[in-house]
Amino acid sequence: MLTETQVPSTGQRRAVLVGLSLPGQPGWLVEEHLDELAELTRSAGVEVAARAQQQRKTPHAGTFIGRGKAAEVGEAARELGADLAIFDDDLSASQVKNLEEILDLQVMDRSGLILEIFVQRASTNEARTQVELARLEYLLPRLTRRWTHLSRQVGGIGVRGGEGETQLEADRRMLRKRIRHLKRDLDKIERTRQIQRRGRRDVLQIALAGYTNAGKSTLFNQLTRAGAPVEDRLFATLDSKLRRGALSTDTLAVFADTVGFIRKLPHHLVASFKSTLEEITYADLVLHVVDRSHPQWQEQLAVGEAVLQDLGVDADRVLTLFNKADLAGNASRSTEAALWVSARTGSGLEEMKKAILERLKPDPSEVDSDSSERSPRA
Repeated sequence: MLTETQVPSTGQRRAVLVGLSLPGQPGWLVEEHLDELAELTRSAGVEVAARAQQQRKTPHAGTFIGRGKAAEVGEAARELGADLAIFDDDLSASQVKNLEEILDLQVMDRSGLILEIFVQRASTNEARTQVELARLEYLLPRLTRRWTHLSRQVGGIGVRGGEGETQLEADRRMLRKRIRHLKRDLDKIERTRQIQRRGRRDVLQIALAGYTNAGKSTLFNQLTRAGAPVEDRLFATLDSKLRRGALSTDTLAVFADTVGFIRKLPHHLVASFKSTLEEITYADLVLHVVDRSHPQWQEQLAVGEAVLQDLGVDADRVLTLFNKADLAGNASRSTEAALWVSARTGSGLEEMKKAILERLKPDPSEVDSDSSERSPRA
């Protein structure tokens, strides 16, 4: 099934989105995932020309969706003026190669698309280094003639190979050299972050985490008056921001706004953003921000919990916040074990601060016998 998207052309690149429906996976769920993929595509500056969905018992080993369906998608894409096919699941290197031959289009999967968005959004040296490493490690096994001439994207790498070396071999060699260089740079960045964390050991550390576009930056601004840019789009924040804020008249904390999560988050990206995500792992408390007004809030909550678990964050260090309470309508609040807030209006923030202080209150068993009471760090 291929559905054309009625969007007037603006001269941008155009893409066909492709999703696979497997047994036990309802079609509406695949459509929801394609909705998010469409939002990601537009965030990357690419128009969505059409969407295709294929039902199979298992993914096709060579082409993911089968050769017949691939040929159908390719023909429709060319008729619609699309030059790119974006798949909602990760593809192997051989699948990308086979699909590009059949479709006669550039082929990208969800991970590749997310990485391209990160390339566009990275603004600091640290973020650019992290994103470039993740992107090159993703591209290396998938390099085809459609991805060649990378010297224009990662310039200053060195001299071309000798006579007889193919363009692909030269590009692969160039990528491996650049990857080694970036890893050394990230090691230096991580050591600097460790020194900075040691300097903050006497202050409460609170990290904001959650699905992308859940309202973390708006909440961060409310807590710290930082004035950080806030945008209603996926992955508006890539660089972790650190600011002090008051939990009460006598208790300060350092709040960290971190990169958002998303389903099927590329593992290369998680690895490259290790030093940034460690703000979450080292925090005294993690505020898991969930957009309660979103139709798929339960899935987004589950994705966030899974990522936090993968990062080694214990559940007792996590406080779940249902954000955008002002947009959540008549959703029941009595049976859900989470705090309700609206970062936009400020509703519920005082109750949230009290809950944070309560969670961070020292365990009486850990208080020295010489001290009658220990206050939170200020």
